[in-house]
Amino acid sequence: MNNDLNQDPDRVRKRARDHVRDRDLVVGLDAGGTRTRAVLASAVDGRVLGQGVAGPGNALTVPVPLLTEHLAEAVAMAVPEPDRARVVAVAGGFAGAAETAPDEPGRLNALAALTAALRRLGIAADSVGVSSDIEAAFASAPGAPADGLALVAGTGAVAMRIIDRRCAVTVGGDGWLLGDDGGGFWIGRSAVRAALRMADGRGGPTTLADAVGRALGVPIEALPYAGGRLVGGVAGLGGPDGLGGEGGVGGAGGRDGVGSLSGAGGWDGLGSPGGAGGRDGLGSPSGAGGRDGLGTPSGAGSRDGVGSPRASGPNHTAGPVSADASASPSASTPVSASGASGTARERLPAEPEWSPARRAAYRMHLLPAVMAEPPIHLARLAPLVAEAARHQDAVARAILDEAVDHLLEPVRALAPRKGERIVATGGLLGPEGPLTALLSERLKALGLTLDWVADGCGGAVALARLGHGGSPPSSRTS
Repeated sequence: MNNDLNQDPDRVRKRARDHVRDRDLVVGLDAGGTRTRAVLASAVDGRVLGQGVAGPGNALTVPVPLLTEHLAEAVAMAVPEPDRARVVAVAGGFAGAAETAPDEPGRLNALAALTAALRRLGIAADSVGVSSDIEAAFASAPGAPADGLALVAGTGAVAMRIIDRRCAVTVGGDGWLLGDDGGGFWIGRSAVRAALRMADGRGGPTTLADAVGRALGVPIEALPYAGGRLVGGVAGLGGPDGLGGEGGVGGAGGRDGVGSLSGAGGWDGLGSPGGAGGRDGLGSPSGAGGRDGLGTPSGAGSRDGVGSPRASGPNHTAGPVSADASASPSASTPVSASGASGTARERLPAEPEWSPARRAAYRMHLLPAVMAEPPIHLARLAPLVAEAARHQDAVARAILDEAVDHLLEPVRALAPRKGERIVATGGLLGPEGPLTALLSERLKALGLTLDWVADGCGGAVALARLGHGGSPPSSRTS
């Protein structure tokens, strides 16, 4: 008879063990500055079985009691109560946490909050691990790599060398005041500087002056193209409400066009996957530039996005802008270097007749508007630069070129080896991010390639499985 009684006892025991292992579950957490995401997965193959989302999870800026609440809420959503006894390992990547020292405050806060949240939910995992969000993001790359370089470019910018899945060296990430050159804040500040230089005569003409002015509420009559401006705005580059000026098409300047101000602060807002420059910080999915609000084409072209449709082909053609906000653009009218479509170009001179009185009024309104908000909020202007560069604005393109130069500096400081992998995350370096192509080209010249990951959830799951004694998921890419 072919049954278990006639089979090798060792094989029977192995089958029993495998059956138990098939029931084992792990939880991975990506805790960033704007939200905490939990993923329930199989301990055997990493299949995602459940997800949950809650509030911010920065281990340095969110008080431990509130952090505990957010972690418990996210995990409870991801793990049904009947399955909680099957969770054998939990790993979390936290903004503001690292293992630079045993008593590092962010790590201690994260571990205390995670332990309390799991206890509240009745999850008695054998392994509970805490890492930084960047370490988790690095582990999210295909094959869950153990060693290499990580580059984050969102609101800020930082590079790390990862050894044995832990950060060994950090370069940059010093905050908006002292560093983070090349990040979203730096790009947004550069846009304001370019606008002011045009206003006082030190710089050449750029559509950024008009776009930045409307984004920050400068009166229309003080804008550089007010005399010949279409009612719908300059090539869809947005007004204070993100609606292209007075009923225009697709702005990039306001609360709904560029992103929530509340998502732009804190350490996690300086370029980490979950902060302002990650998924939620600089724009909603309908906002400027897609998921990250950093000028990626996924948000461009709709009335909620950055403006005219994403340029295509060598001439970067886009449809005409109508004074009627409901008009549907066609793909027939070329876009000039000023960023205006053919229709707008007739009434939008390359060098506007901007009187000294209007220039003075522009500066008088722009400077207080900038000073009235926390400096880090300038990062919300980064999509304006990406969109203007897309329409061949020379000043905007120069800003992005310089941003890439800055991002290369921390990479070079880490002395990368030829062929070494660089895992990138943050809104500026997404699949269609404004800096991705430029940076990839320059890294290629150094013999380096770029892998992009959305966040650290996949890496946290991989780390949880490894903590349970599993092997790296070399065959899985998600």
